[in-house]
Amino acid sequence: MRLDDEQESSHFEVQDGRGGGFGGGGLGGFGMLLPLIGSRFGCGGIAVVLIIMLVMGINPLSLVGGGQAPQVQTSKPADTELSDIQRTSLRVLGSTERRWGDIFRAQGQQYEPPTLIFYSQNGQSGCGAAQSAMGPFYCPADHRIYLDTDFFREMETRFNAPGDFPIGYIIAHEVGHHIQTLTGIADQVRNAQRRVSEAEGNALQVKMELQADCYAGVWAARDTNLMEPGDLEEGMRAAEAIGDDTLQKAAGQRPVPESFTHGTSADRMRWLRRGLQTGDPAKCDTFAEGA
Repeated sequence: MRLDDEQESSHFEVQDGRGGGFGGGGLGGFGMLLPLIGSRFGCGGIAVVLIIMLVMGINPLSLVGGGQAPQVQTSKPADTELSDIQRTSLRVLGSTERRWGDIFRAQGQQYEPPTLIFYSQNGQSGCGAAQSAMGPFYCPADHRIYLDTDFFREMETRFNAPGDFPIGYIIAHEVGHHIQTLTGIADQVRNAQRRVSEAEGNALQVKMELQADCYAGVWAARDTNLMEPGDLEEGMRAAEAIGDDTLQKAAGQRPVPESFTHGTSADRMRWLRRGLQTGDPAKCDTFAEGA
């Protein structure tokens, strides 16, 4: 990706996690988040989280016991104190702000960008504790994206998805969830999930995730100056690596479609490609097409 000339976003903060009870068998970030995941996505959602933990080398038995939320300080350091990967992330975020700003203005609306929160290993969000093994996530309660940039090294070493386009794809995917919050789609889905079975709720969540994948493709398609030869292939490898079926197989499990909350590798690649090919968010209606 050509990001050297891209203007960095100013919507970011850095959390400095201190203290807390994430060691010694404490429940830690996952323990605090599991009830939230269970209430939204059922046991299937928790199962997927535990599978991801296994893939990333974390022992789920470490969740037994108590634990306290980390103490965090939030700051906005000078540019000189940011790492290269943080600056790259902010360039991507800045690009998403400009592209989605254009889309919203064309519809007579004003885009309100999310804030990107960098943290290391342990953090705190408006949705509960943040923990690096959870991967990047968006919290609708505070309109913030939480990111431990070590995840990008995991993408390269564990999931064999190197390159800089996966960084853009992942951040733009989380921005996609912000778009869903701004447009009311996220609330509609959460309300619908409360009225249906666990499997049906998981299926709705899959549609949410695939739409966010498509929105990530829309961003990239509308910022064509960023794309370089090979970026599309990098994006497809990343989408394939984080499909539910691929993650469950990597954990030695038989894929269970009823437990999927993000979609298969094939579906994630298909909807990312849809956004890249059309550049039109209206073409990202995964709910109408039965992803």
